Amino acid sequence: MSFQEKSTWVYAVVAVIVSGIYYATVLGQVQNTPVTEIAYQGPMLATIGLGIALSIIGHVAAAISSPKEADKSDERDKNIIRFGEYVGSFALYAGALLALGLALAEFEHFWIANTIYSTFIVGALVTSAVKIVAYRRGF
Repeated sequence: MSFQEKSTWVYAVVAVIVSGIYYATVLGQVQNTPVTEIAYQGPMLATIGLGIALSIIGHVAAAISSPKEADKSDERDKNIIRFGEYVGSFALYAGALLALGLALAEFEHFWIANTIYSTFIVGALVTSAVKIVAYRRGF
C-alpha cells in the first residue's frame, strides 16, 4: 500500500470518527430540544480541530511506518489524487447549493451550519472512496 493510499485511509477514518462524535453529541438533541437552544458551535469547532489534529497524527504515523515511501509520489498517485478531488468536488457543490437554498428559505442557522459541516464530511468521504477504489481496482 502506497503512502498516498495510507493517507487517504487516514483521512476517511478520521472523517467518520470525528463526524460520528459530533452527530451523536449534537444531532441527538434535536428530538428533545428546539434547535435555537442547541449549542452546536463549540462542539462543531472542537470536532473540526480534533479532525485536523487526528489527521496530522495519522499522516505522521503513516510516514513513520514507511519512511522510504513518505516523500514519494508517482504519476499514478497524482492522477488518482486529481480524479478523487474532482469527483469529491461535486459533493461540495451540491452541499453548497443546498446550504444556499436553506439560507434563502431562512432556515435556522443550526440547519445551515450543519448542512455545511455535513457537506465537508460527505466531500471528504466521496473523495476518499473514489481514491481508494482507484488504488484498489486500478486507474
